[in-house]
Amino acid sequence: QVQLVESGGGLVQAGGSLRLSCAASGRTFSILPMGWFRQAPGKEREFVAAITSSGTGTYYSYYTDSVKGRFTISRDNAKNTVYLQMNSLKPEDTAVYYCAASRFNYYYKGPGDFGSWGQGTQVTVSS
Repeated sequence: QVQLVESGGGLVQAGGSLRLSCAASGRTFSILPMGWFRQAPGKEREFVAAITSSGTGTYYSYYTDSVKGRFTISRDNAKNTVYLQMNSLKPEDTAVYYCAASRFNYYYKGPGDFGSWGQGTQVTVSS
């Protein structure tokens, strides 16, 4: 499995912003769809966002409804890094955020594609 290391979590006030980073190992990063999930205490892991691989430099991104318009996923293949820019944070965004890599090259079908996970980074949004 690809090795993933998240960073950038922390404590913020409601309405604030954070940018999460995920550094990935390996030479196949550029052809792997990547994503972010989150898990709040006592709740199931929830899909947050995904970004496709690309042979053209054009990427497609997907978001769960609760973060659309507030979060932006991006990737830098030269750095083997995926980002999650989180704006207008709400207390309900509080969770451990996990970076994820797809099990499949190039093509993306949905959240079930992801099979490699980082250890997570805590995001806490205060009222």
